[in-house]
Amino acid sequence: MVPGVVLLLLAVCSVSGTPAADRKLVYVTVLFRHGDRSPIKAYPTDPYQESDWPQGFGQLSQVGMRQHLELGQFLRKRYNGFLNESYDRHEILVRSTDYDRTLMSAEANLAGLYPPTGDQIFTPNIKWQPIPVHTVPQNEEDLLSFPLGECPRYKQLMNETEHSEEFLNITAEYQDFIDMVRTKTGLNKTNVESIWSVYDTLFCESRHNKTPPHWVTPTIMEKLKVLKDFSFQITFGVYKQLEKSRLQGGILLGEILKNLTKMEIPSPQKRPKLMMLSAHDTTVAALQASMNIFNGRQPPYASCQIIELYRDDKGTLSVSMFYRNDSSAEPYQQQLPGCAFDCPLEDFVKITKPWISDDREKECQLPSGGTNKEVIISLAVSGSLLFLLIVLLLGVICWQKEPVSSRGYQHVINEGGEGS
Repeated sequence: MVPGVVLLLLAVCSVSGTPAADRKLVYVTVLFRHGDRSPIKAYPTDPYQESDWPQGFGQLSQVGMRQHLELGQFLRKRYNGFLNESYDRHEILVRSTDYDRTLMSAEANLAGLYPPTGDQIFTPNIKWQPIPVHTVPQNEEDLLSFPLGECPRYKQLMNETEHSEEFLNITAEYQDFIDMVRTKTGLNKTNVESIWSVYDTLFCESRHNKTPPHWVTPTIMEKLKVLKDFSFQITFGVYKQLEKSRLQGGILLGEILKNLTKMEIPSPQKRPKLMMLSAHDTTVAALQASMNIFNGRQPPYASCQIIELYRDDKGTLSVSMFYRNDSSAEPYQQQLPGCAFDCPLEDFVKITKPWISDDREKECQLPSGGTNKEVIISLAVSGSLLFLLIVLLLGVICWQKEPVSSRGYQHVINEGGEGS
């Protein structure tokens, strides 16, 4: 009986997908949103303007600094033993967008991840050490700042999204509310897409204990939140999500996959173990949408998308994903649609391939059949006018070349012919 029970248990384990081989972590990518900040801007009737914030608009607050110090400490605990306890420039690469708040978030995060020890303490009174954070100018950023502009096809997709049934239904449902917000804020234009900025400003002010205007009630904030989240959904999904992702978040996903697949081939050279990316809520949402795991809600401050690569004792690589959007709870594991929680790298690459463009610049061009009606009509009218002008000029030239007597005689004949 005992051998039979053992065999049964082994069979159950095999069916349930229990891994037969131990897995070892070999590479990690973490992408996080910056921490708590001041508003990006104020609306016209806002009682709080830029001078009311210590460092002005769009700047990381001390709350945001603490959020990322805590996230760095969480990463230290999670990867203790995988990462060296002391900073090693060969095992980590940090990149940030060129914004004060993302650069400072990365630095605060690194303070928690690599508190100096031993000979890395360069002054006894400061438990911190400088660690490089790489960036590029904002106008050259094409990896971490979404949605990327200069893409006619994406603009066309967004225009088509605004004519989709879901967009029109939301607009109709909230039109009176949107009009009210426009009146109260003094904004010239307020719609489903732009209303996120009103929510953002009011949310930042509430987080920093600033008294809201009398018209801002909990019900108003809840409605603004719904529209704010919907603006994220339409930016990267709702309508033709796959094509949008190929033009946006798929760019970052493609870069992450390049780093993962490099690990398939052993190398004698020391490789980075951790890629740290400091960016924005739209960056996190764009990446998640490109893997079809976006939950439809704005990623909160210091939220962190984790992608881990493992190798088992047979040499097989697999990918596990986690999302930390609540500092009071453990990150929850995410499942790539069509694959297991611990997804073989080969399958991960195959499933995500349609979401990644091989030639974004080409795909950004408008398709030949997608020309606007206005352009077609304009070209047709212009062509007709040009044709008539040429005919008229040729007629005048021919008329001037004929003898005067011939012209007069012909004129009489034509009149008689038209009357007969």
